[in-house]
Amino acid sequence: MDDSFSDLTDRLIEFRDARDWARFHATKDLMLSLSLEAAELLELAQWKDEATLEAALDDPAFRARLGEECADVLIYLLLICERAGIDLGEAASHGEKYPVEKSRGRAVKYTEL
Repeated sequence: MDDSFSDLTDRLIEFRDARDWARFHATKDLMLSLSLEAAELLELAQWKDEATLEAALDDPAFRARLGEECADVLIYLLLICERAGIDLGEAASHGEKYPVEKSRGRAVKYTEL
């Protein structure tokens, strides 16, 4: 796992274990929590057009909330990967799904290339 991901995961595990929360962190529960946090992230864009959302990035309060929601998503993602033995840095670094010659300028899923 990428050193920064690994270090952060170690701190998350320490935080979790100090609170005796591991029993609440079954893979299914972590996946559900990730989805809920991603929905909270999406809520920040709800009912806003693109220009309004982009302008909101200049608002420190909005950026703080955005950062909190992004962090929550990352935390659950790291905990899922730790539980499943997935090296997130390695998993994210594989670009063969989107070879340049097939995907350049195309906004389609790799299964459609």
